[in-house]
Amino acid sequence: MDPTTPMACQLTGADHAARRRLASCMVTCLIALAVSPTLLARQTEAVLRVEVVSDDGPVADARISVGQATATTGADGRAQLRVQPGDVVVVTSKDGFVTVSTTLTVVAGQDASLVVTLAEVPTVEDEVIVVATTRTGRRLEDQPTRVEVLGREEIEEKMLMTPGDIVMMLNEMGGLRVQATSPSIGAASVRVQGMQGRYTRFLSDGLPLFGQQVGGLGLLQIPPIDLGQVEVVKGTASALYGAGAMGGVVNLLSRRPEAEPVREALLNRSTLGATDAVLFLSGPLGRGWSASLLGSGHGQARQDVDGDGWADVANYMRGVVRPRLFWDGGDGRSAFVTAGLTHENREGGTMDGATLPGTRESYAEALDTRRYDVGATAQTLWKDRYVVTARGALAWQRHTHVFGTTRERDAHDTAFAEVAVRGASGRHTWVAGAAYERDHYAPRDVPRFAHSYDVPGVFLQDDVDLAPWLSVSASGRVDQHSEYGTFVSPRLAALVRSARWTSRLAVGQGFFAATPLTEETEAAGLTRLTVTRPLRAERGRSASLDLTRALGPATWTVTAFASRVADPVAVERDDRYVLFNRDDASNNVGMELLATVRGGPFAATSTYTYVRSRETTPGGGRDSELTPRHSAGLVGMWEAEDTGRVGLELYYTGRQRLEVNPYRERSAPYVVVGLLVERRIGKMRVFVNAENLTDVRQTRYDALLRPRAGADGRWTVDAWAPLDGRVVNAGLRVAF
Repeated sequence: MDPTTPMACQLTGADHAARRRLASCMVTCLIALAVSPTLLARQTEAVLRVEVVSDDGPVADARISVGQATATTGADGRAQLRVQPGDVVVVTSKDGFVTVSTTLTVVAGQDASLVVTLAEVPTVEDEVIVVATTRTGRRLEDQPTRVEVLGREEIEEKMLMTPGDIVMMLNEMGGLRVQATSPSIGAASVRVQGMQGRYTRFLSDGLPLFGQQVGGLGLLQIPPIDLGQVEVVKGTASALYGAGAMGGVVNLLSRRPEAEPVREALLNRSTLGATDAVLFLSGPLGRGWSASLLGSGHGQARQDVDGDGWADVANYMRGVVRPRLFWDGGDGRSAFVTAGLTHENREGGTMDGATLPGTRESYAEALDTRRYDVGATAQTLWKDRYVVTARGALAWQRHTHVFGTTRERDAHDTAFAEVAVRGASGRHTWVAGAAYERDHYAPRDVPRFAHSYDVPGVFLQDDVDLAPWLSVSASGRVDQHSEYGTFVSPRLAALVRSARWTSRLAVGQGFFAATPLTEETEAAGLTRLTVTRPLRAERGRSASLDLTRALGPATWTVTAFASRVADPVAVERDDRYVLFNRDDASNNVGMELLATVRGGPFAATSTYTYVRSRETTPGGGRDSELTPRHSAGLVGMWEAEDTGRVGLELYYTGRQRLEVNPYRERSAPYVVVGLLVERRIGKMRVFVNAENLTDVRQTRYDALLRPRAGADGRWTVDAWAPLDGRVVNAGLRVAF
């Protein structure tokens, strides 16, 4: 053996040992290099301790997530997880509860704690889905556009007060005011946040079945018994529904048939001679089909409450029939068809044997209405991704007006068609579509005021969920008006929410096609009216900001709003009867306060509205007529399902500027009190309702009749307070 071999072997062994030590060192270094960022990060992390509670105590098994980190609460409702420093969004969720997102600032190296209160989600019966007003079909709380909803329970309460119309129902919603436009025959319009009634668009299941302008008697001819929900969007909504929606949208949704047949009858009689008989039937037909039918008859005896020889309450006889057909084919396919017929004869003026002041002449004022409509909607899925909807409506309306010895007959026909596609992609929910509307007005006895408008348009809306706490809705519409040209109507809305706060911001722009039909001309007629120059379309802008806070059983919302109408159409009635565009804009600013409290069988709602509505005149500015700056309401209700309900209402109306009133320039403020009692006996409900217990009447302050006829031929001043005084009605509601 070579004597150097052992030495060589030893050197080789040492070399291998050194190499192993070196490799081990290198591996250790690599591991240290890999682990050190994590160690450094963990040194800067903070521990977030979360406690989740509800009204019933700690919430177990709630999921807490911050980015990719998650944890689950134990039986004590507590959990903890490590989070990086900075602003973090903590999302807390659990089946049966509303998911809450909370933004929290975490400081490096400092532990943080958070208490999250979860609220139970509404039950299926109570969950509010905005069906048609904003087109996306999202839940009410997820809508960037503020939509106020009146549910079936509230509708039933108002139905017992006025079974024949929806005036009471709308007049008691915050920011809405039903203004009487003709004391002689009882016509009325709805003003939203102080804007003129003609700017409010009325829909039935998303269809304009009542025509383009629901003025005059439209509101008094809609029985509420077959309504399931009412949706209201305040402010300019032309981006959603084109012309006629410059002040807002009111969407009346029908009652959907249930799995079991529903058969209801209502009989009502008032101390002033009003009689209502209403029948509602609904139920399934098989294979996805169901139907409902409304039939009603209404009558009112003419009443001279103050004994001056003039009818303070008009006489009328009205019949309404409305069948509806529903189809649900599953897989997103559905259809709906409706038709309606309304016949009414209404008469006011002097009572039998009475004459006008200073004359020996009697005066008859009457309005006969014949209205027919048909509408349909259909929906289907396309490529299993998109929802395609089509809707259309036709409405025919015939009027015969009588103003003393003058007769005016007219025909007002409208048509509507729309096709839209809705889809969702990531954070976006969008709707795109095209629409066509036709408005044809033919006054037979005053043909110079005839018009026929064709308005095709396209629209686009995109709702984007930018973050768990922020959603934005952007919409726009382009309409090509056959008379007034092209109009672009944008609208932007945003929703910001935290654990207990919700805020919405909305701005929009719209237009209204000028016509000779205003609140004043519908009350006085067109025969004496003159138009000195062609009318221009009215253009409007509006903005609103609201803040909602929930505190246990109480919820309150405060809203600030503003609107501006350029080229507003006005009527001069002082020395002449002229229709014209004002050169200066009219402006509205104001605020609303709504507070509700619900606990067990008790519920209370309070509202307050401040409106500063101004119009510019050659001498400066003045308040808009018949627009109170201050109004408020308080409604309390106790209800037990198997027993009945008791409700008390109190409403305050402030001073209003009056126009062409020889007795006063401003009205007096007044308070109206109402009481409702309903008792349930098996399938029968007995109710008694007392309206205006304080017996407020305008004729207690001044005469309703003028000393002489005005420039427009009217013998009455404008109605600024109730004319009928205290009224008690009672009746039966029977399910069979």
